[in-house]
Amino acid sequence: MNEFIPPAKPIIGDDERAAVDRVMRSGMVAQGPEVAAFETEFSAHFVPGRSSVAVNSGTAGLHLGLLAAGVGPGDEVLVPSFTFAATGNSVALTGATPVFVDIEPQTFTLDPVAVEAAITSKTRGIMPVHLYGHPARMRELEAIAAKHNLALYEDAAQAHGASLDGRPVGSFGEFAMFSLYPTKNMTSGEGGMVTAATDEVARRLRLLRNQGMEKQYENEIIGFNARMTDIHAAIGRVQLTKVDAWTAKRQANAAFLDANLEGVTVPVVVDGATHVYHQYTVRVPEDRDGFVAALKNEYQVGAGVYYPIPNHRLPSLAPYAPGLDLPQTEKAAREVVSLPVHPSLSQADLERIVSAVNTVVKAGA
Repeated sequence: MNEFIPPAKPIIGDDERAAVDRVMRSGMVAQGPEVAAFETEFSAHFVPGRSSVAVNSGTAGLHLGLLAAGVGPGDEVLVPSFTFAATGNSVALTGATPVFVDIEPQTFTLDPVAVEAAITSKTRGIMPVHLYGHPARMRELEAIAAKHNLALYEDAAQAHGASLDGRPVGSFGEFAMFSLYPTKNMTSGEGGMVTAATDEVARRLRLLRNQGMEKQYENEIIGFNARMTDIHAAIGRVQLTKVDAWTAKRQANAAFLDANLEGVTVPVVVDGATHVYHQYTVRVPEDRDGFVAALKNEYQVGAGVYYPIPNHRLPSLAPYAPGLDLPQTEKAAREVVSLPVHPSLSQADLERIVSAVNTVVKAGA
């Protein structure tokens, strides 16, 4: 029997283990020099000219980023519903209201026309998600934000190294959050990194993550314990040296699938965009769930569905969106399937994925 091909897979090797061991031997385990070095190196690698602040999860990064940008009760932030719940949760946790907006069907990211229609006198900002590793429609969203005097915030959890017109994601908003969860394009084991447009936002982020203090026992504001450990930062620093090669492999794997898959709608890459393929997401218009089950049960090929329940229909977030109709979001939630493109795949794995997908599609036709 063929070995199971997982839809996503963390890559942790001897270099990462050695880095953890180095930190453990040093005796400096909490937030310290490794975190500081990781922040500097992350900025230089992904968003030159911006400060980075390391935190203990991507969700904490979104939450603290919004707080640092001044979002709070009485504000509204426009967000996609077609995303992981952390996007809507982070807005709600500030006391503000997440306003769910439909997506455009090509990139699965915020529809600028729908965004402009959703703006009210309470709208504080717009938070696009660079979903699956493809940049959101930032040209149009920047213009809308400027026209209405709104802030932009970026959920770049899945988009390390993505860009639009040569401009990296993470450089558009007042802040941007990159997740470092195990199955992201790079990991620190767990964690997040927040890039800040201004020194003021960066300083507030540092205060908020560390009980409201930069100097020990001089607590300036009410804060959280959202610090990253040096253990996690050491892993992240090693992964930074590998992520570009992994991204190139993801892009090559995606190109192979693009050229050989039949009967499914492969990912679109808009002009000027660099897609980093955190997920390789296709559309299966008929019996998506049966398609996923057949790949797994008959061919040992894993496929993920991100995301089957839109935020506006989750029990936790539905109270913010009574009666809301988001047709493109609902359609995507019924049709999307993410196929493996992670860097550990062999050529034989890719050929097996193609064969399995094409066979299942033909059998269902």
